[in-house]
Amino acid sequence: MQGKIFGIDSIIVIGAAAGLLLIFLILAVAFAVKASKARKSDEQNKAISIECLSAIVNTIDEKDPFSKGHSYRVAKYSVEIARRMDLANLDKIYIIALLHDIGKIGIPDDVLKRVGRLMPEEYALMKQHTEFGRMILSQVTSVPGITEGAKYHHEHYDGSGYNEGLRGENIPLIGRIIGVADAYDAMTSPRSYRRGLSKAEAINELNRCAGTQFDPNVARIMVRMLNDGFNVEQ
Repeated sequence: MQGKIFGIDSIIVIGAAAGLLLIFLILAVAFAVKASKARKSDEQNKAISIECLSAIVNTIDEKDPFSKGHSYRVAKYSVEIARRMDLANLDKIYIIALLHDIGKIGIPDDVLKRVGRLMPEEYALMKQHTEFGRMILSQVTSVPGITEGAKYHHEHYDGSGYNEGLRGENIPLIGRIIGVADAYDAMTSPRSYRRGLSKAEAINELNRCAGTQFDPNVARIMVRMLNDGFNVEQ
């Protein structure tokens, strides 16, 4: 299995699975970006574009029975973190975070839907969803940096993450933000082999792993958000 991860076969799989989806993705992103720059009278067009993007992402999330709504929640957490950091372009951040797991379109269903823990070769394949995401999103040129969420959200602050093993602020900020949001939502969501952590338990993990897995400043902001009662509505 692993021999096919890096070769032409993987590109063929992605192209066959994602071709039509990618066309809709490019159109939806383009319309969303255009609408975000338009007058307030065009807010309806912007909403339609975001709904199109959400529909695409829901298609990806539905491939994994344990991740329904995951991308939406991660996008909401990421935007709130960014807002509290006084970052600009929150619409762009929302789009990038919403699409962070789009590379899962290139992961076979029998791996995504595995009941129980993955075998080492399956985990190696699963890790490639970050690279698959980069490949897919690299064709979307209307949003500068759109690949950074998909590519870097599993990098760790201490350099122990994947796929490049980047460390500290060498990891793009959007990757560090999405990494914290993604981990929190994953921790609090049930899996076939474990229950979801409670909010308090997940906060303890964010604090424990600040400076190792997580950017300590981003983790601190996420903890403050949660303690303030920030909640993502389904």
